Amino acid sequence: MREARAEDARTEARRLIRDLLGEERLAAGALLREMEAVFGADRAARCAELARYAPLTRRSTELAALAGLLVGTRDLGGQWWRRTRGGKLPAPDEVLRSATAVDPWTDLTVLEMLAAWIADDAADEVWGRPAAVTDLNSWQVEDRVALPEDAAPGRRIVVSFDAGGRLDAVVVRRRDGGLGSNLDFESLRYSRPAEAQWSWGVAAGLGPHRLDEHPDPYAQPVDGAAAETLHAWALRHGATAAQVGGPWQVTGDVIAAIERVDWMWRSGEWFAWWRAAAALADGEPDRLAARLEEMAAEP
Repeated sequence: MREARAEDARTEARRLIRDLLGEERLAAGALLREMEAVFGADRAARCAELARYAPLTRRSTELAALAGLLVGTRDLGGQWWRRTRGGKLPAPDEVLRSATAVDPWTDLTVLEMLAAWIADDAADEVWGRPAAVTDLNSWQVEDRVALPEDAAPGRRIVVSFDAGGRLDAVVVRRRDGGLGSNLDFESLRYSRPAEAQWSWGVAAGLGPHRLDEHPDPYAQPVDGAAAETLHAWALRHGATAAQVGGPWQVTGDVIAAIERVDWMWRSGEWFAWWRAAAALADGEPDRLAARLEEMAAEP
């Protein structure tokens, strides 16, 4: 059942990528070439440089952000990058040059921040600026947002819940005569850049995603003993030989195996395996040793 859900997600992601970018699996190199055509050479080169800085286990996340920026730039135009904002927000180009995220996105990488920014701007362009913000971790329907002064029964109020994510709150008359609102979850939608970011990451997977680098980071040798331990653990806990692959000798072997085993759709104990395998792939020996020790201590 879990494998079926994973494949359903990939199928939907490939459909969206085909609709948004013209291909079911837009490879990293093709993504960068398309960025250069849409962004311009200098801006595209800076984006690619930031993607290369990321740990290999996060490279797909950075490239997914670039897919969102590509679709958003097509929709909003190149002036989006140059437009200055009021308050504390500089132009996106300035953020790209400084490689420093700004409020309210300081918990994101620079590319993730820019992708969230363009996803929200694209949503505002289509549906107008949201009148309220809500958290969909709670699925409570009634009275989740403050109503504007001109609220009237039947009016729909655009509500933000995520970068590029919107839904409507419908104004209703309550039994006591007062006004309230009900969230209409059927109206939930995402802007095109947000859809591109999600779907590229799911369709393309963890990688390897090579970005014309010398030396090739995916060809770096990994800790042989740790690789053997994690390889054997995966086989003992239900992954097939085809999913785990042959002996892991280089970083690319580990990244490819992590992608194939679909660890997120397995039992909870696989989370510890993922953390250890990620430390192995990212070349972080201290974190790797700590994660292997935690796994060894588990019953």
